[in-house]
Order: sequence, then structure tokens, then C-alpha cells
Amino acid sequence: MKMPQEIETAFFAPCGMNCMICYKHCAHKRPCAGCFGSDDGKPGHCRKCKIKDCVEHKGISYCYECSQYPCKRIRDLEKSYRTRYGISLVENSRFVKQYGISAFLERQRKAYCCPSCGGVISLHDGWCSQCHAKF
Repeated sequence: MKMPQEIETAFFAPCGMNCMICYKHCAHKRPCAGCFGSDDGKPGHCRKCKIKDCVEHKGISYCYECSQYPCKRIRDLEKSYRTRYGISLVENSRFVKQYGISAFLERQRKAYCCPSCGGVISLHDGWCSQCHAKF
């Protein structure tokens, strides 16, 4: 899959993850439409996401809009992402809050676009979805 010229805002998940660079999205023959898109092609753990259910229940779009942010679920996910992938979902959310989703996704597009072929580099495993180079 090639990196699009512009990542749709539906790919910014409530937790602060960019779904476009998720290994599940990159590896699927029929990629999902992001956290706010339809459930077609979406992995089971995303269809049953308690964080997404929580923001929907509270009538907000993103966790950072909540007065209890960061809650235990976010802190646990944050710890996992920092340890396993070296990124911060909380920092992603802070950037979005300050500069907007479009600026964040443009920054992510540049950071995760394969310089060789223009494919999407997965955050989770570092593989390009197009040429399968490892980064």
C-alpha cells in the first residue's frame, strides 16, 4: 500500500494512535478505514476497543478532551507503546491538541513514508507495506 498524499483524519484514533501506520492496517489485503471508519476489515481488538467505547459513551471524539485524561487505560497503553515502540500516544495527543490533526498526520505521513518506494512503514514492526524493506 502506498502512503497517501494526505492521511484522512479518521485514522487518528481517540487514544492518540495513527491507524494508518498500524501493522494490522498495513498488512491487510483489505485495509480498515481507521478508528472512526466502518468495521469492515478492522481487526477484532479494534472492533472491541474499550477506549473507543469510552469516548463514544462520553460524547467526545478524543481521550485528551476528557477531564480524567490520562486515565488508567491510556496510561497502560502509553506504557506499552513507549516500551515496545518508543513512541508516546500522549505526546501525539498533545501535538494534536496544540497544532491540529491535519498537522499531526502530515508529520506522520513524512515520518512513515518509505523513502525507497513511497509505501507505508509500520510503526509496530518497521516493515514497508510496499517493498517490504525493514527500517
